[in-house]
Parts: sequence; C-alpha cells; structure tokens
Amino acid sequence: MLATAPASRLFRFDNFELDVRAGELRKRGVKLRLQGQPIQVLAVLLNSAGELVTRDEIRGQVWPAETFVDFDHSLHNAIARIRETLGDSAEKPRYIETLPRRGYRFIGSVERIGPAEPAPDPPVSLDPKVEVPVPAKPVEKHSALRFALWVVLTVVASLLVVVPTFLRRSSLLGSSTPVRSIAVLPLANFSGDPAQEYFADGMTDELITDLAKVSSLRVISRTSVMRYKGAKKSLPEIARELNVDGIIEGSVTRSGRRVRITAQLLYGPTDKHLWADTYERDLGDVLSMQSEVAQAIAQQVRAQLTPQVRTSLKAARPVNPDAYDAYLRGRYYMENDFTTAKPLLAAKDQFEEAARKDPTFALAYSGLADAYLYLGLFRAITPQEAERATEDAVQHALALDDNIGEAHDTLGALNWHFRMNLDAAEREFDKSISLAPSYSCAHEDRAELMAFQGRRDEARAEIATSRELDPSVSSAITESGADYQMRDFAGLIEASRRGIAANPNEWLEHYYLGIGYEGTGKRLEAIAEYQRAMELSGGDDDAAAGLGYAYAAVGNKDETRKILSDLEKKSKRTYVSPYMIATLHAELNEKDRAFELLDAASRMEALDISWHLKSDPRIDNLRSDPRFENLLRRAGLN
Repeated sequence: MLATAPASRLFRFDNFELDVRAGELRKRGVKLRLQGQPIQVLAVLLNSAGELVTRDEIRGQVWPAETFVDFDHSLHNAIARIRETLGDSAEKPRYIETLPRRGYRFIGSVERIGPAEPAPDPPVSLDPKVEVPVPAKPVEKHSALRFALWVVLTVVASLLVVVPTFLRRSSLLGSSTPVRSIAVLPLANFSGDPAQEYFADGMTDELITDLAKVSSLRVISRTSVMRYKGAKKSLPEIARELNVDGIIEGSVTRSGRRVRITAQLLYGPTDKHLWADTYERDLGDVLSMQSEVAQAIAQQVRAQLTPQVRTSLKAARPVNPDAYDAYLRGRYYMENDFTTAKPLLAAKDQFEEAARKDPTFALAYSGLADAYLYLGLFRAITPQEAERATEDAVQHALALDDNIGEAHDTLGALNWHFRMNLDAAEREFDKSISLAPSYSCAHEDRAELMAFQGRRDEARAEIATSRELDPSVSSAITESGADYQMRDFAGLIEASRRGIAANPNEWLEHYYLGIGYEGTGKRLEAIAEYQRAMELSGGDDDAAAGLGYAYAAVGNKDETRKILSDLEKKSKRTYVSPYMIATLHAELNEKDRAFELLDAASRMEALDISWHLKSDPRIDNLRSDPRFENLLRRAGLN
C-alpha cells in the first residue's frame, strides 16, 4: 500500500540524492539529466521505499485524471529512463523491482531528510460524480455572491491544472520551446561490454543521418557532437556551443540479437525535458527502428516532413544482422580517421563483408564507395583502381536505393576529382543536399567545388552553412581547402590555425598552414608545418613534395633533391603521382622534366590535376610558359 507519511524533501541512497523541492537528482553532487514524469515517479517510489506502489497509485500521483496520455506506455518509459539514469537493470534490480501486473517497489536503502512543506489542500473537483459538501448552517447574507466567487476560483484552479497538461501533450508548450535545430549527443553504450562502443556510436551516426533528411531542422554533424562523448558539460553549455535549441540524448543496449534505444529530447537552453521514449527490436529490424525514432523526434518538434522524406523514412527494410554489424564497424573505422590508409582499408574490408552478408543492403555499398574514394584521394591505391571500384560500388548502392544522399555526394566527388566532369559533380552535390539538407559533407564538397570554379560568393555561403552544421575540424578543413583553391593565403593561414586549434593532430591542417605560409613568403614557418604534416600523416607524398619545395625556396636544394630521390624510388614500389614529382622539378627550375611529368599526370589521372593545377604555388614558375596554357586547355581548366 502507498505510504501515508508526509513526503521528505530529500532522499539519499548510495551515491544519489533526490531533492524533491528542486526536482533534481544528483550523483556525488553532480546533477543528472532526469526531469519531468520520471523524476516524479522516482519520488513516489522513494517515499514508499520497501513497499509495493501499485500502478494505480502512481497514476493518481503523477498522471492526474485530466491528463490525456497512454498511461501504460508513459509509465514504462518513465521507469526505463529512471533505470537508465541509475544504472539499474530490470533483470537484476538494485533499486527498482517490478512486480508484474501490480506495480513497483524501491528495494534500495533510503535515507529521508526533513519533511516537505505542508501540501496545499487538494483542488475541489468539478467532476459531477464527486459530491461537494453543502454547508449545514443557514445561508448567510451575500452567500450567493460568495458561492459564485468560489465557483469561479474553482474553475480557474482546475484550468491551471488541465490546460498546461493538455498543452504539454499537444504542442510542447507551443512557442515557449521552439526547436528548429538539434544535436544528437553520442548515445551511451549500456550493453555492459566496452567492445560494443562502435555499435552505440554507429547508432548515433545513423540517427543523425535520418534526421539530416528533415529540411525544416538544422542537424549538427557527427564529427561535432562526438567531442562531447563523456564530457561533463551541462546541456545549456553544449546547446550554446553548438547553437542549437534541442538536444537528443539516450542509450543503446544490445543483448544478443535484441537492440533497445532509449532517447529523450530536451530543450537545450533551459535543460527542460520535452519527450522520452524507448524502442526495442530485433537487430534485423534496426533500420525501421531508427526511422521510427527519427519520425517521433520530428513529430515532437513539429518539423515538416516532405512526402519524399516520409517515404524515405518508412522505406526501411529488414537487414541481415551480421551485415549491419559489419557496416557499423566499417563506419566506425572511417569516422575515426578517413585520411590515412590503415583505417580506410579496415573500413573497406568491413563494408565488403556487409555486402557479402546481405547483397541487398544499399548502405553497405554506399560505405564501400566512400572507402574506395578516400583510398584514391589519399593515394593508398591508384586513381584508376579507385575510380573503377568507387563507380561500381556507388552505382550498386543507388540501384538499390536512389535516395541515399551520401551516395550522391560520393558520386559528385568521383565526377570532379577523377573525371573532371564539373557539371555532373555539381548536379550530384545538389542532389545530395536536396535529399539530406543537413548532410554537412555535401555542403563541404560543394563549397570546395565553387571555390575551384571561382564562384567565391557561393563558396563562402556553403562554408557558412558547413560551419553551422559542423563547427568542428571537418568544416575547418573545408574552409582551408576553399581558401587554397581561391589562393587566399592569408585566409588559409587563419582557417588552418583554427583547424589545428580544434585538432592539433590533423595533418591536413598543418599541410594547409604550410601552403599559407609559403604563399605569404614565410618559408621557414612553412618548413616546420610541412615537417609536422609528414610526421602525422606517415609520410604523405603531398606533404613530402611541399617540404621539398620549401627547402628549395630557402636555398637548401640538397634536401629537395633527397626528397625527390625518395619519391622516385618509392614510385617504383607503389603509386606516386607524377604531379608531386613534377612540383620538385619545377622548383629546381628543371622545367622540361616538370612538363613531361605534368603531361603524364594529365593523361594518367585527373586527381592531382583537378585539385592543384589552378592554385598550387609550387608550380607558379611554370605559369608564364606557353606549355602551361596548353596544359590547362587540355585539362578543360581555362
């Protein structure tokens, strides 16, 4: 039975403390993110610790009769959220025990501290089935007036209870909590196995991907939210840093072939709880579960879903569980480092495994196309191999599902960097953005293409969008790349410095900073940055060529020739772009040999020609030669 003793103001158990008056649960003094109905349910259970609290008793205290909700569903979610926050388990409870079909019991040791302030008299019910006591004494003078006033006050009091409850259910209190932008914080791994971290991260990534399709929402990219994994910052602080209204946080629990996601939506600026729910499926139905979560969030923030997005979210099909597991492992490798060969090769193997396990799994082929594309961009394989493999994988993905925005972005990059088909590249980037307006990679790729074509205003606009979606190192690299294409070396220095501040170990930003210094005449500073880029990248050919060029520029041509010799020897063992070797011959004023190699590069592959030929300061001393104009014309760049 429900305890009738006055409720305490503070409850302590283990390392937790619930302040009923403040509505705050703390662990070792740190406020936890538990609000709304879950914290009210916890207070009811703590006040009757050790005793059964029936479902009806909980309903009477937390969900008044006027509250129009699915009580069973809401109570289930509240208990799940409490257990998640306390680190409790329904199977082996330490705190909350379930008594099937009856209710719940708090089984932990609880310390009560101080009584609560006396509760106000309960409001008078207007339910016609409830009798209202009639005064026994005769009606006094002006009693009619007093009775009318009493009725008015009673109605007002009842409305103050009913109306906010209705508004909470129908519109999240309307305009008081507008949510037009969202960050999905890394979902916590509640599987009890640290090895499942990749799975929780992958589920976070896929939820972001689904929400990125909603055009009326600005959704922060994965690279920006992952820096908050394990962070102790408050929600208002995170919301302010990411410039978002809504925060999604929750957990993933994987047990065998079952997956459970618990998610809650909070209004970031005030840490106000707006919505929570729990979803559980077999692993083979995980795609439909993710779509369901995304649709529920969109509904809660009253986001407009286009027919195309509705169709896309509802089109999720079953997937082979082992294929999905391999796919998430592949994404994990790529997301943690996509600029060096080792993780890219590991990702490729996982995507290939996913495609073998489930040949109809479109995302597996989309991931495989990404892996091959970046292996080619960073010269871990030849451009010819990268082009063929990327084309095969991306077309396979789009044949299975033409609405994958990431696949269209990959096809755009393929058309630009490997084929110099700029019109086709722009069409695919635009298609990707139309399918997933918050997909930051497509905006970043389009920004660099606009810069390459000299469309500065459009490039700057895309950079601004990229910053909003991804205020992390990824958008900083994009800005550096765009500044390089526009030969804005002062801007390149500023952008790459910001990128290094965000991630000191990002070799590309050190490389770009070296170019910026080179372009502004700070050659000794350039040498230091190229050396750092070489160290962090494991000897990338582009960084090596930059370092050789910088040595020659300060008169140390012996070091330049040593680097040139190393690249030529390496080219006999593995692929080295003729373009990189050409830049060193150009700086050594060996122009005939430089043009031979540039011609060879233009015939063999478009990769370095498409990226460097118009902007690279390493070949500036070739630009006045008539042969250079011929080279630009053959490449379609003039």
